[in-house]
Amino acid sequence: MHTTSGTSLSVRPVAPAALAPVPPSARAITHPAALTGTPADFPPGLESVAPADEDAGWLYDALLGPHSADVVGYLRLARACGGPVLDLGSGAGRLAVPLARQGFSVEAVDRDAACLERLRTWGARIGPQVSRLLVTTRAELAELRLRRTYRLALLAGTMVSAVAPDARPGLLREIAAHLEPGGVLALDYTAHRMRDLAREPRRAYAFEVPRFDGIEEWAAARQVFDLDGMSEHVTYHCVRTGKLSTERTVRSTRKWIVEPDRLDAELRAAGLRVERSRRHRLDERTESVLLVCRADR
Repeated sequence: MHTTSGTSLSVRPVAPAALAPVPPSARAITHPAALTGTPADFPPGLESVAPADEDAGWLYDALLGPHSADVVGYLRLARACGGPVLDLGSGAGRLAVPLARQGFSVEAVDRDAACLERLRTWGARIGPQVSRLLVTTRAELAELRLRRTYRLALLAGTMVSAVAPDARPGLLREIAAHLEPGGVLALDYTAHRMRDLAREPRRAYAFEVPRFDGIEEWAAARQVFDLDGMSEHVTYHCVRTGKLSTERTVRSTRKWIVEPDRLDAELRAAGLRVERSRRHRLDERTESVLLVCRADR
């Protein structure tokens, strides 16, 4: 993953009041009323909010950072499938650029122009042998219209939860229609135990945002699940401390809770057959699910 290099300040971060009980450099998962819980595997993501500025980009990188191991898995899958590769919800290129460095032609799709510019800058910084393999397309996933075919399509980083349930079947049909015969769609999502969400619909996380630009940053995330609407709303309260000032910002995102049976039916209806699945337990309430789907034609 590309980040701007630099030197961190030794200034202590000014944490939000809600973060006061959390020791520096610790990340905790707790009840909202008192941040005194057990260590978290990862904070909730920004799947449906693309960073609109460089400062927000650091938070985006921090949220995806715990999933960085998936880059190796997706590279391995690309070697097995071949290219070209379609990277949907590419962000700043955490998958697209490593894939291009390995010689794959990649079309990176994201709705945020700043993300795509950062991706292109990263590719150009490596060299023309990488940048010439990268094509960027600015588009909303729910309105995606593709122009070519691919051997491999990726909906990584739980991006499928950023697509509203009523728009998801159309997106899957569009992807399937543009896979080459025998082509593959790989996607991952977070599976929740519904009874646990009903019992605890509100959660809170505190974590430090790794930065390399002379700023220290803390974030508190408040996660609220709505089972009636099968959605979740996450609000990030961030405090950034630099040499001369402290800045407080608030960002929020809405995502959808993925129902495995419904997603499986939508994949089949789109002509995609689940060929392989893998589940990884994140905590006592949630699992990460990876699906590798083959175009059934």
